[in-house]
Amino acid sequence: MNPRLSSFCKDYLLIRIVTWLAVALLSANLSVQAQALHTVSGYIRDGASGESLAGATVLVRETGQGVTANNYGFYSLTLREGKYTLLYSFLGYAAEEREVDLGQSRQLNVELSTTTVRSQEVVVTDSRKDENVSTTEMGKTTLSVGEIKKLPALFGEVDVLKSIQLLPGVQSAGEGNAGLYIRGGSPDQNLILLDGAPVYNTGHLFGFFSIFNGDAIRNVSLIKGGMPANYGGRLSSVVDVSMKEGNNKTFHGEGGIGLVASRFSFEGPLKKDKSSFIISGRRTYVDMLVKPFVSKNSSFRGSGYYFYDLNAKVNYIFSDKDRVYLSGYFGRDAFKFVSREQTFSASIPWGNATGTLRWNHLFNNRLFANTSLLYNDYDFSFNAVQNGLKVGLKSGIRDVNGKIDFDYYPTPRHHLLFGANYIYHTFVPSTASGVSGDEVFNPENPLKKYAHEIGLYLLDDWEAGKRWKINLGLRYSGFQQIGPYTSYTRDAGGNKTDSTVYKRWEPVRTYGGLEPRIILRYALSDVSSLKAAVTRNYQYIHLVSNAGSTLPTDLWVPSTYRTRPQIAWQYDIGYFRNFNQNMYETSVELYYKSLRNQLEFREGYTPSLEDPENEFVKGKGEAYGAELYIHKQRGKLTGWIGYTLSWTWRQFPDLNEGRRYPAKYDRRHDLSVVATYALNKKWNLSAVFIYGTGNAITLPEKFYFIEGTLTQEYSEINAYRMKAYHRLDLSATYTPTPKPGRKFSHSWSFSLYNTYSRLNPYFLYFDQEGRALDGTLKVQGKEVALFPVIPAVTWNFKF
Repeated sequence: MNPRLSSFCKDYLLIRIVTWLAVALLSANLSVQAQALHTVSGYIRDGASGESLAGATVLVRETGQGVTANNYGFYSLTLREGKYTLLYSFLGYAAEEREVDLGQSRQLNVELSTTTVRSQEVVVTDSRKDENVSTTEMGKTTLSVGEIKKLPALFGEVDVLKSIQLLPGVQSAGEGNAGLYIRGGSPDQNLILLDGAPVYNTGHLFGFFSIFNGDAIRNVSLIKGGMPANYGGRLSSVVDVSMKEGNNKTFHGEGGIGLVASRFSFEGPLKKDKSSFIISGRRTYVDMLVKPFVSKNSSFRGSGYYFYDLNAKVNYIFSDKDRVYLSGYFGRDAFKFVSREQTFSASIPWGNATGTLRWNHLFNNRLFANTSLLYNDYDFSFNAVQNGLKVGLKSGIRDVNGKIDFDYYPTPRHHLLFGANYIYHTFVPSTASGVSGDEVFNPENPLKKYAHEIGLYLLDDWEAGKRWKINLGLRYSGFQQIGPYTSYTRDAGGNKTDSTVYKRWEPVRTYGGLEPRIILRYALSDVSSLKAAVTRNYQYIHLVSNAGSTLPTDLWVPSTYRTRPQIAWQYDIGYFRNFNQNMYETSVELYYKSLRNQLEFREGYTPSLEDPENEFVKGKGEAYGAELYIHKQRGKLTGWIGYTLSWTWRQFPDLNEGRRYPAKYDRRHDLSVVATYALNKKWNLSAVFIYGTGNAITLPEKFYFIEGTLTQEYSEINAYRMKAYHRLDLSATYTPTPKPGRKFSHSWSFSLYNTYSRLNPYFLYFDQEGRALDGTLKVQGKEVALFPVIPAVTWNFKF
């Protein structure tokens, strides 16, 4: 496309969105003023535990209009004076009908039951009828922990992120990596939230497991297309993980004992129907089990590894207008190695900590506010001792975050969201220290960087007619690097020639811009619709990976005077159709994404004590593809099929001689088949099959000798492919019938990971055999696989 024409189209889109938002606000206000309307509002909660049911729906039988409860279970409907029948429903709960006579505004709180049949008129409702067809949401999927726990898992450990990887458009980073590649984006381009707090590292055991303990999680939502304006700071997706609130009626406990880890959770009321808590912990114990069997002469003596998680949450309902939540997460990995001769030792601890303080306030029956104070900290350390020399390396990122979000329901046709967000960032890209005898090297954090980030947004989810529904959003984001900071001027050889010193809080470089978001839904019929979306996103932080290093040297770095923010435009179009009374959900989505200001390390980079941003190269990328999704929601057999056909490219002037190349997460075909079968009341069976095109890799093409040293000449970047990845996982869960009157129940989960023991390649290396001098030298590529078939058994219990 002509650059001037492209710029004109984007400016025109911005103008149209601002105009539409203004018209929407004005029309909503005039509509309210022109009629005598009344509002029914309240909270929708679980009748057994008192937990809020985020995403529950309220449907007005007489008009067909409806709303969806927000993340805290709050809903609001403004209607003309009269009598109405309201239908309340949520996935897996019995629907509730309430008759209301709206002569004046009123509050109506509703509790839903998981009882499958309460009367002949009330049946279990899986979701609002044709919800995936009727809403403006594109590329959004919500999975409950109940669904996730039915699926097979590595070593029997339930994993939220591994379950998300089974959805179309989502590619795993491979075994040994907890990152997500979504629609051509890199792992850092996903906004992963735990109770609203960003999480920067999601992996345990060097990426084999995620940090999310299934017993502490209520549900997880993925948005990978048409990101609404209330989310920002990332280019590709949102993974929103919500913790349980705790049962405010009775005390409960649950846990499990598996092959590599055990977990335990306890929840209950602090004050019945007013306040509740939950605390949940998990720890591996392989280190403790193995230690007695390691001999004194073993090379593993003194070495070990473990990880643990701790989730905690408490809340208090002061009134129907005010509720406060306090939640936190703390997790740690600890790896230690000691050589047999005790001459070398290394410890590598890393982990996350998050904290969330929330206040929900209801200003009136149409205006709801959520105010949050958030804290998150990720740090990685490497400490080694050899012959009296001590060396340390630290990196990480810490945020202090404040935000306020408003939900406003002027009429059933308009749902307005608006708010603001501020983040204070502290980056530690790489800080080294050392001690040798009396000499101490401990720089005063010369590489630390500081920044402000802000976001302001407004969106209107607007039902513009019987067939049209429009989600219009506009977000402004800004980022400012601040001091203390020293920038250097360098000559052609990279030597420092001059410097500029910025004092504390002094601005160094400022970026910002508008991020328009528009999502359209056109209803073709009651069971089918077309949707389209155009979104623009800014991302001011970067995760830069050095694939050539054996240490985990991925670094979080900010935008600076030398490093510009990432920018992406994404275009989506999809067809959605349901069959057999909403039993089958199907969709086909096409997407195109353009990416600017992408970062990589220069070729030949090795970690040093210099600022790593001096080693970055900048480029661009694009991704496009098609996704097919078929989901069976009801019956004994449930599950889904997800297929993705995609292309992902990168182009850097300073890499690959300027030619574009497939990104390392480019994968042409990606297929997931998930099936769960309820055999009877005691046995539940499930299976997962995965197939994916092999990862793109760079390999040596020529070998030759220079002064007796074997030298390699490499191919273009990612010119080759590893073998295709595929595996089959099976599991069975046995739940004995609980004895009458007993409050204790338990189950056994049996699983087979990689059932037919496919040796999927993890990495390649080249082995040398023979000698060059006598002509017997052979260089052969060999594959290394991680996991053959792995059986697992887990005992789960509740009381």
